[in-house]
Amino acid sequence: MEVILLERIPRLGQMGDTVRVKDGFARNYLLPQGKALRANDANKAKFESQRTELEARNLERKNEATDVHDKLDGTTYVLIRAAGETGQLYGSVAARDIAAALEENGFKIARSQVSLNTPIKVIGMHEVAIMLHPEVESKVIVNVARSEDEATRQAKGEDLSSRAAVEAILEEEEPDISELFENPEDAAEVQAAEEATTEEAETGTAGESEAADGAVEQRPE
Repeated sequence: MEVILLERIPRLGQMGDTVRVKDGFARNYLLPQGKALRANDANKAKFESQRTELEARNLERKNEATDVHDKLDGTTYVLIRAAGETGQLYGSVAARDIAAALEENGFKIARSQVSLNTPIKVIGMHEVAIMLHPEVESKVIVNVARSEDEATRQAKGEDLSSRAAVEAILEEEEPDISELFENPEDAAEVQAAEEATTEEAETGTAGESEAADGAVEQRPE
């Protein structure tokens, strides 16, 4: 479908451009959102008659977005979430969560303005783009942590997701042998056999050491 853009659309064109897009994209987004008109003679004439008004309105919206950008760009927002030892979240942080955090801090941002290709699924400092206007983009930092203390440490530069992963490996305990058997008696028997083997090995080593010492003492001069 060919449409006339009523504002700048990234990767499509500028206001007034006639472009060809997929029918679904036009019907489900561009047309109902008032971002484009079907490209026919009537709408072309309509656009030309309203061009000055549309350009003035776009400039006003851009100026408003610029004012918000000056306050929003570079700011940081802490989101506390439950996560495992390796930093993997028990869930995720989506665009709606970020929009809600911004609104709590006085910025009225629609979920569609949060440019997040995939949800955040690990703790850490994440840079997220906010599209305030087709020509105005702000960047915010989303500090996802398991606690306020952890968020503070991450803000100072600590990479806790990697650190947690390493610590989890280093502190990993040996598996409980009882978990490998359905019958507890079998587990106890294997455990006793392992302990006996270990004790026998230690005793044998000690005996060999004493014999060696004796041999040295009995060596003729």
